[in-house]
Amino acid sequence: MSRHRQKIKDSISIAITGSGGAGVMTAGNLLLEVAAQAGWYGLMVRSSGPQIRGGEAAALLRFAHAPIECLDDRFDVLIGIDWQNIHRFADEIPLDGASVMLGDPDQGEPPEVFAKVGASYAPLPFKQMAKAIPGSWPNMIALGLAAGLVGLPADSVKSVLQKSLKKGGGEKMAANLAAAEAGYAAAANLPAVPRLAARVAPGASQKTAPGASQKSAPGANEEFAPGADARWLITGNQAAGYGAVRGGVRFCAAYPITPATEVLEWLAPALPKVGGALVQAEDELASINMIIGASYGGVPSLTATSGPGLSLMTEALGLAVAAEVPIVVIDVMRGGPSTGIPAKSEQSDVNIAVNGLHGDAPRLVVAPNSIADCVTATQWAVHLAEALQCPAIVLSDQYFGQTRAVVDPPADIGAAAARLKASAGAEGYKRYAITASGISPMAIPGTPGTAYTADGLEHNERGLPSSQSGDHIRQLDKRAKKLAQYDYGERWAEIEGEGELALVTFGSCTGAAREALARAAAEGIKARLVSLRLLSPSQPERLAAALAGAKRVLVVEQNHTGQLYRYLRAEYDLPGEVRSFRHPGPLPLRPDEIHQQITAWSRS
Repeated sequence: MSRHRQKIKDSISIAITGSGGAGVMTAGNLLLEVAAQAGWYGLMVRSSGPQIRGGEAAALLRFAHAPIECLDDRFDVLIGIDWQNIHRFADEIPLDGASVMLGDPDQGEPPEVFAKVGASYAPLPFKQMAKAIPGSWPNMIALGLAAGLVGLPADSVKSVLQKSLKKGGGEKMAANLAAAEAGYAAAANLPAVPRLAARVAPGASQKTAPGASQKSAPGANEEFAPGADARWLITGNQAAGYGAVRGGVRFCAAYPITPATEVLEWLAPALPKVGGALVQAEDELASINMIIGASYGGVPSLTATSGPGLSLMTEALGLAVAAEVPIVVIDVMRGGPSTGIPAKSEQSDVNIAVNGLHGDAPRLVVAPNSIADCVTATQWAVHLAEALQCPAIVLSDQYFGQTRAVVDPPADIGAAAARLKASAGAEGYKRYAITASGISPMAIPGTPGTAYTADGLEHNERGLPSSQSGDHIRQLDKRAKKLAQYDYGERWAEIEGEGELALVTFGSCTGAAREALARAAAEGIKARLVSLRLLSPSQPERLAAALAGAKRVLVVEQNHTGQLYRYLRAEYDLPGEVRSFRHPGPLPLRPDEIHQQITAWSRS
């Protein structure tokens, strides 16, 4: 089958699928590294079946010459190393008549759910080709094939494989280099797929991000800097870990949970290199109480979890509020409720994050709006927690946490505001003294003359338990005041564009919303984007300024009930007509879905 004339696109999307043991994720990760080395931007979303470990898997990739933050609306290429249970990914891999499917004929025909959309199909005997090269693997055939189809340089494929396979010995490396070359050569005789527009973005050099799989995570901050012109290859979970260390975290206690475990895996070797430590606790209750204890002792501390773990941590979060102990909890959201869908993304923890503690318990809730921003947002959350002596929740999600992407390095936001500490020998020390800022000096255990009790009981200024109405009201006011009047600066949200229509969103919906707005702008439709980074405490004056002149507000989110929409309606006086556009996980919001909402509303 000969090539026909190729189309030029701004981005290319490829899905690689297969059963457990087919090496789908290995092929996807290597292909992303090839693209990075070639100077492309890209990302890879991991998808697996409900069993979490083992079984069928899909690597969903997108490449471009400019930064990209989300998957596209459709896929140009589907490569099936085999077709086992591939139907489970049908909704996640939208194809159309312009798409190309490639599969092993010995594994049967493509499932009807894909064939019926009119995508062209070309058979390729992956297993036979691999058997013809002793010691090689079918997924290396798929790697070379994918690289050849989209026009990635053969030299980059070779370079990345040599680095990846150098520990396997010469025979293993030679066999799989030959397999990749065979796949690359086979691409020349298959249906053409689109190529990227011939445009190379500046700063095309690339370096593996700190803690990525190719090397162990460095521990000193100066080791983290790849250089101003270098790109990072990093996941959101790795980025959050890096942001925590940048922010000053030196202790972590946590219990593994999908999809947050990689935060802990990254921090485990990194913390000791900066004088810190990580402890695996027996459960989520133990982990959050351990970090409260460490922070009480003066060490900035953090834990990472997902929705079920956050539910277990709520009582201890209230303790941190009452005792005014700074801690950070990274919540990598997943589908719920209960065990839900562990390996899929959903922004369904907004309610519990902003309102989920008993009593009046003000806390910080910070949400990154890109994979790279997981660094900045987590670093900022540590800074805020330390400065305000309260707990901070970082609302990431599975999409950010487990997606690997080529990104421009985020700027370091600088040193944290030091925790206000009591001096030795302070006469009549009052740990919870009523101050103008609401922040009172925190004594480190062992500081002479500053002993106090920190527990969950209401207390007076000295920390002594009290049930008196006056003490309760004064402490409630104190805890609320310090968050309400703090100057959060311009980092509270990302604001872009102009127009009478405004999209308000947060987290991983930001990339799709931004791309939808760019498409609308190309059609002459003016609209603006407000991506909230600070969800709690609310910022009514700032949002009012950001939405000044807007007559229509569209709130975009990935959950079933419109949790952000309801929160905004409760906390803010939004201008004009306000609508909610949302759907639950596991499917991400695609740019075209949001674009259709923009165009339909702007023309109504």
